This record gives sequence, structure tokens and C-alpha cells, in this order.
Amino acid sequence: MSTSDGPLYLGLDLSTQQLKAIVVDSDLKTVAQAKVEFDDDFGARYGIRKGVHVRDAAGEVVAPVAMWLEALDLVLARLRATAPSPDMMARIRAIGGAGQQHGSVFWNTRAEACLAALDAARPLVDQLPAALAHEWSPNWQDQSTQAECDAFDAALGGRQSLAEVTGSGAHHRFTGPQIMRLRRILPDMYASTARISLVSSWLASVLRGALAPLDVSDVCGMNLWDMAAQRYSDELLALAAGGRDGAEELRAKLGEPIMDGGASLGALSPYFVARYGFSRECQVVPFTGDNPATILALPLRPLDAIVSLGTSTTFLMNTPTYRPDGSYHFFNHPTTAGHYMFMLCYKNGGLAREKVRDEMPRDDGNTENQQKQQPGSEWDAFNRAVLDTPPLDMAEPGARAKMGLYFCLRETVPNIRAGTWRFTCNPDGSALAPAANPWPRATDARIITESQALSMRLRARNLVHPPRDSLPAQPRRIYLVGGGTLNPAIARVLGDVLGGADGVYRLDVGGSACALGGAYKALWASERAPGQTFDDLVAARWSEEGAVERVGDGFRPDTYRAYGRVLGAFEEMEQRLLADEKNA
Repeated sequence: MSTSDGPLYLGLDLSTQQLKAIVVDSDLKTVAQAKVEFDDDFGARYGIRKGVHVRDAAGEVVAPVAMWLEALDLVLARLRATAPSPDMMARIRAIGGAGQQHGSVFWNTRAEACLAALDAARPLVDQLPAALAHEWSPNWQDQSTQAECDAFDAALGGRQSLAEVTGSGAHHRFTGPQIMRLRRILPDMYASTARISLVSSWLASVLRGALAPLDVSDVCGMNLWDMAAQRYSDELLALAAGGRDGAEELRAKLGEPIMDGGASLGALSPYFVARYGFSRECQVVPFTGDNPATILALPLRPLDAIVSLGTSTTFLMNTPTYRPDGSYHFFNHPTTAGHYMFMLCYKNGGLAREKVRDEMPRDDGNTENQQKQQPGSEWDAFNRAVLDTPPLDMAEPGARAKMGLYFCLRETVPNIRAGTWRFTCNPDGSALAPAANPWPRATDARIITESQALSMRLRARNLVHPPRDSLPAQPRRIYLVGGGTLNPAIARVLGDVLGGADGVYRLDVGGSACALGGAYKALWASERAPGQTFDDLVAARWSEEGAVERVGDGFRPDTYRAYGRVLGAFEEMEQRLLADEKNA
């Protein structure tokens, strides 16, 4: 069958600031793309900024669910309008996708009836708000659940014990603590809730026209799932629900997750068939979280790592080893039973880098550099500062190394309040002390980029091993995805700090790695042979040409060792700040 008339697969990604759609064929080639920018398309109507409402007094960060309904209609209309052939929508055999992790949507008792009776002549936003018990979805940046996180960490005997059971310590954004808080502050809303979806399963529900189950991987981002037993934890359900009597009620509200990431949830809702020209046979497969979807965007080999440089920054690895710790995350792999997704997630990723960039002086006094600068490039001064500053700003032998933390939001790893801290230490990591004197703003560009990478190296060190004889433990390859991939300075520093024996690469999917992972998952669900794994199918059809670009050399022995010598001091810096906050 030629690619001009063969089956197609649609992937969607509902992120904080956008809804993206991407269509691929059976050879993994991109056929069409479309997107909706929430601020540009809906900002005035919903009063959002960067996709959300921030309520500083309560530490809440939320998104209006109605906006997502409008975005789904709009992105599909744009996709159909830009289709390369009139039959493209009808050729889509299956739909997969991703949603921002940890967000929750609360349905009322009318949900099933509203989903089943969608009228194709009317937009979704005119029909489905009536099915919601709560008009807002908590966003991953939410910081309102500290008391609930403390309770979760204590429930099983400490943070490490919680991580051993659920794959993570308690985090503000995780759905279990969020449910616990909303049940407390909005008891009537909680009582009227018939079903709780994650953002991923909510989007799948709308497309399916029926409530969809949670995904095998996304369910792990709740602090409610027992990883060893592969079921909900009775103790943690009871904690979130306010007691043993409410545990079974909460279990019913959540529903049992689907454990086969390639199963079909059923045919697409007739609403989308009539309104956009999809086939009646088009199937919906389980949607997963945005981070699990990212690791599906290419066939990862052992020791390969993905660094996602978006609004947040994440570090991802596929591993068969389960070594939980309270400072990072383990989730079930979204397609491969018995494997796990190791994840570090930082709130202060792109937002913190942008803050440092915006505080830098634009004029460095160098006319020659200014003439070389491309007009309109807001990152030029930042990039130049990073590349012109030596590692740890140790320009001379024996100079003290500079390190810092730059948090415009309360961070999760480590759990430290918003603020900026600057430290120095000897090149061997000894004599750590707060910086005696302020350093130039331009130096912050190098130090923030290094500090984000040092945190990743610190927390991944027990999961990596030497990729070849004579090399220290490090990732084999580092793949970069997300908006920050276009920044060459960040790529250079990540390679300097993390290594990457075979180099640093940019995965060029137009910033649509999550949507692409969802499309590949839909393809695998539809075309897999009996027993064929996702990785095997994708690897057999994958071509790096045009999709992967080498952007950094990665491992440089002397530089890598220099960062290794201060890694203990970096950890000590974090521990001091944690202790100071605890004692404050």
C-alpha cells in the first residue's frame, strides 16, 4: 500500500500553553501538523497568562477546562484546513496522545450522558461544561498542597518509604495531594464528583465520547499507585479521601487504570466523525502523560537520556531497574511491561532561564559582537555570556568555583522556596560558602545553566554506568527536545556536565515530541505483530535522517571531571538551604 493511500495516525499533546496535533504515516513520516496557542487564541477571553491563572495568595495555579474544549475543536479545524489531501482525516486509523501530567478534571454525574450525546452541530464548549463538577484543573506549577504533601510523606513512615511504594515522594503537583486538598476546601464539589480524570484520560474521554480509564504510566503520577503490587494503595486512598470509609468511594471515582498501553478504548465519538470527517472505524488508544509520551518519540537504547527543555525542564531515561528515591520519580513505562521511566522534573526550567536572560544587560559594550548578533534574537546575549564564561567561572587555576540556585517558583527537587542563592567553593569541592561578593549578571547565565545540569547529574548518578570500557559512568547519548533545543549554549553545557559519550543531539520534531510519541503509540497499537514491543516496531521503521541533529560533543574528560569534583559541594549547598528553610 502506498503512503498516499495508507493508514495515518494522529497524536495530540495538551500542554500548559498549547494543544498540538501531528499526523504520521506507517513509516513514521510526518504528514500534517497544527497547533493552538492558548494565550494567543484565548488569552483575552479566559484571562490567562502562559496558559494558566496564578493565584499567589493560595499558591494555586489552574487552567480553565472550557478553554481546552475550545482548543480541541480549533486544532482539529486547523488540521483539516491544512491537510495535504482531502481524504487525510478519513485515513486516520487511530488517535493517541498526551496530557500535562498530574492535572485533574472532575466530572459530575451527567458526564457519561453528555459525552454520549454530543451534537456535531454545536461546539464542545457549548455542551461539555455541563458535565464538569469543577471548572478548573490544577496545573503542575501549583504549590498549594504543602500540608497534604507532609501528610503523604508521613503516611507510610517517611518520604523514602512513600517513594519506595509509589515511585515518588510527595509533590505539590501530584494528583493524590491535590485531591486531598480539594476535598477539604471544596467538599460540595468533591461530593458531586462522579469521576476524576487526569488531563490525558480527560482528553481521551472527550474523543471517545465515554469516560476513559487512566493510563498505566500516567496513574503513577498521583502518589496513590503501589508500584510493586500494581494497584492503588489502600492506605493512601484512605488518606486522600479522609478515612477508610472514603477510600472505596475514591477508588470508584478514579476507576481502574488500563494496563495495556496499546489497547483500544473503542471507536472515536460520532461527534468528530460528523464534524471533521474522521472514519467511523477510527480508534482511540490510551492517552498517557506528556513525559511518558516524550520517551516514545524515538527508540531509546540503554543509557540514552532525553532532556526536555520546555517551560519546565525534565530528564528522562528508560530503565528496567527500579531504584526509587524521594528526590525523583519512577513511573511504569507507557508501553513496555516490566520497564520504568525514570524522571526528574523541575519547575524552574525555561521560566527561570528566561528570568536570568531578561535581567541581563543587553549592551555588553562590544560593537563587533553587536554587529554579529542576529536582529531580534532575544537569547544572543545569554548565549554569548554562557559560552564566554569558563566552566564554574574558574578562569584561572585554583580559582573558586561558582554555583547557584535560581528559583522563580518553589522548586520540587529540592523542595526550596523561590529565591536566588550564590555560593563558591574550592575546585575540589571543599570550603563551600555563600558568595562574599555579587558577581556580574552575565555570569548568572552560565551558572544557572550549569546548576540545572548539576542537579540532573547528582540525581541520575546511581542509574548510569560506563557506556564503554575506560569511560566514567554517564549517558551514552543525550537527546534534547522542546523549545530550548534551539539554544546552542544550553546544549554545550549539558554535554559538559552530564557527559554523553556519543554526543548531544537535538530531536527535531518541531517542538512536538509529546504529540509525536502519542501518534507512534497509536501506530503501534494498530500495526503491532503478536508480541512485538513498541521499541522493536519503532526501531525497525525509524530513520535518524532529518529528525536527529548532533549539536554537541558531549563528554570532555577534563571538564567532566571538574564538575564531578564539585558535585558533593552542590549537594551540600542544597542541603544547607533545605535546613535553613526548615529552621526558619
